[in-house]
Amino acid sequence: MPDPAGATTTLHDGPLALRVTLAMDGPESVRVRYRLDNGDDAAWMVFDRGDRQAVLTRRQRPGAIAAPSFEEVGGGDVVLRHVASSPAGGFTGPTLPATPLALRLDPDASLEGEFAFAIPATTPPRRVRWCLGVAPFDAEAFLAPETVAAGSLWQAGDGAARAQRTLCTPWFDVAARAFQPG
Repeated sequence: MPDPAGATTTLHDGPLALRVTLAMDGPESVRVRYRLDNGDDAAWMVFDRGDRQAVLTRRQRPGAIAAPSFEEVGGGDVVLRHVASSPAGGFTGPTLPATPLALRLDPDASLEGEFAFAIPATTPPRRVRWCLGVAPFDAEAFLAPETVAAGSLWQAGDGAARAQRTLCTPWFDVAARAFQPG
């Protein structure tokens, strides 16, 4: 997974290991490849598949990796996120706010993904960080499983969003093409 135009980092959170390669394809275009390994004896849910509304309106294929949200946090820093936002009140169905979708990652399994994103920042970013939301599987917090090419896709309610952990890379220095220590 090494990339000469980017850098690779590995994050550990309990039984989860997330390996991320981040590269800049242009001054405002980022490419992220990742592999999440579940070393747990229980399933985890991965919030990189967008929301139910995007699928129902055909802006996204079921099971496809969604475009991340982004935030300019100041000083040329941009955070990209694949996380569940709370649907506020349980499961909302096809209305706003949209119901987050999550892919189930079974025990001792791995999930690989890749996405490219043109960052619509006001100025080219100086540093970039990517965050991925994960949550332990809880049958009461997820519903309506659907089989997609990538695996088992579920709708997530408030409980799932509240149980979510966010795994974030260190800052990626765009000029140095490297993750900063830290």
